[in-house]
Amino acid sequence: MEIVEVQFKAQRKEFFVNARALYLRTGNYCVVQADRGEDMGLIISIAQANPDDIEADMKEVLRHATDKDVEGLEETRTKEQEALRVCMEKVTEHELPMKLVDVEYQFDGNKITFYFTSDGRIDFRELVKDLAGIFRTRIDLRQIGVRDEARRFDGMGMCGRRLCCATFLKDFEPVTLKMAKDQNLPLTPSKISGACGRLMCCLAYELGYYKELTKDIPKSGSKIRGFGGEYRVDKIDIFRQAVILSDPEGNTLEVPLDTFKGEMGKDSPAGGQTDFGNDPGGGPIVR
Repeated sequence: MEIVEVQFKAQRKEFFVNARALYLRTGNYCVVQADRGEDMGLIISIAQANPDDIEADMKEVLRHATDKDVEGLEETRTKEQEALRVCMEKVTEHELPMKLVDVEYQFDGNKITFYFTSDGRIDFRELVKDLAGIFRTRIDLRQIGVRDEARRFDGMGMCGRRLCCATFLKDFEPVTLKMAKDQNLPLTPSKISGACGRLMCCLAYELGYYKELTKDIPKSGSKIRGFGGEYRVDKIDIFRQAVILSDPEGNTLEVPLDTFKGEMGKDSPAGGQTDFGNDPGGGPIVR
């Protein structure tokens, strides 16, 4: 049985089962089951799945979208802009501390979802009553984070590619400043912040690789004894896979990571760990 990934407005994606064995192709629109009705989206991927692995409550793909259905998208987008304008007026009227981000009509018009950001919880019961009275349909106000806001609007990152959150990222993992420090990145906010204003998600992508490469290597500023003298660790260059050392006279020495680890491992105890203390055997010492 096929599992179909369908994309809706603003990179919202969901999975559906092709229980009716429809002939589906990526790049085509289809109509699917939705909350109390029907919705329409673009097929972006199709995969085979074992029927035993499909959740019993997974919604279905109902049918192919017709040309008339697709043509109606432009009208829907116009209605969404008007709904956003009306909601903004009501938010101002009720003096609610919230920022409206986007609005999305369900294909059949049975629900309108308003997305907003806020620093805290909002009592929007009166706002929902007003909107329901105006639009005569079900109203859903959904609070999202700033990363979700960036995903909905999409854009380009400083790397020159589309935002990760708008392409392949499905869940947001915690990103900390320590991740940038562990990769010797500049801690300038403009250098490590994404379009959402938070730390870039990609700071976590290569963190494991950096940690593996620098395992058992002293931190910058440490003093070592090896390579025929005493040196200070100035920098660990991951891209060149080298350690930059300097002696008391200011002369620098660039050593490949593997060579450095081999030198530091001389005369170390079993298990390959360097003895970071007195070394009666004359091996390298990290101070």
